[in-house]
Amino acid sequence: MNGSRNKPLQTVSKGPTDADTGTESNHRDRKSGGGMLKKLKSRRSQTEKWPVVTEDELRALGRDITPDHVLGLRAVTEDYLCRPEDNIYNIDFTRFKIRDLETGTVLFEIAKPPNSGPVESEEEGGDPDTSAGRFVRYQFTPAFLKLRTVGATVEFTVGDRPINSFRMIERHYFQGRLLKNFDFDFGFCIPNSRNTCEHIYEFPQLPDDLIRQMVAHPYETRSDSFYFVDNKLIMHNKADYAYNGGL
Repeated sequence: MNGSRNKPLQTVSKGPTDADTGTESNHRDRKSGGGMLKKLKSRRSQTEKWPVVTEDELRALGRDITPDHVLGLRAVTEDYLCRPEDNIYNIDFTRFKIRDLETGTVLFEIAKPPNSGPVESEEEGGDPDTSAGRFVRYQFTPAFLKLRTVGATVEFTVGDRPINSFRMIERHYFQGRLLKNFDFDFGFCIPNSRNTCEHIYEFPQLPDDLIRQMVAHPYETRSDSFYFVDNKLIMHNKADYAYNGGL
């Protein structure tokens, strides 16, 4: 991946939470500050049935990349498949929290500082860092790999255009092996709104030898998160993961 790797958000808290632990798909619970919290389960898809496509082939499509295209990838991308300015809907992720749904324990929580502006290039007159704000590095303990169901609450704002069909496809790899594909529909978002939803991740049970390898090779577990509006790619974020925390 080109450019330096930056954390766009800052950690704000860790520890237990009194949040509910339901996992029913596409229903809403009340948030503590009022309003409703939408809960979303990933749609089921058999990714091995999609025609295989390479990153270079997708890049040649320019701005015409669809969900069906990225479902054909068999490896993590080395660079971004769209530009920050392709986010014409001004979608801005402002808070993110991960919790174990079986215990309610908060595992990770980050929030964008209020009134934060765009990240400037470190060198005057230098090329802007295209990874700024689009890459996050996580570190968890080995116990994370034993979890069965995790909730990821995301808060985001949208600009002055309505969003009729907002979809995220997230693909996780370890050393080139596809571990899991998650596919969520955010649904309709009204203009100039702040939205909160919780994605329900049902993790596959990994064999012990694979878990040991993932712990022994930090940051070789990587993910691509592709965001689409009306089946057109508008955002692409990346992350990598270590599971050796506390060792």
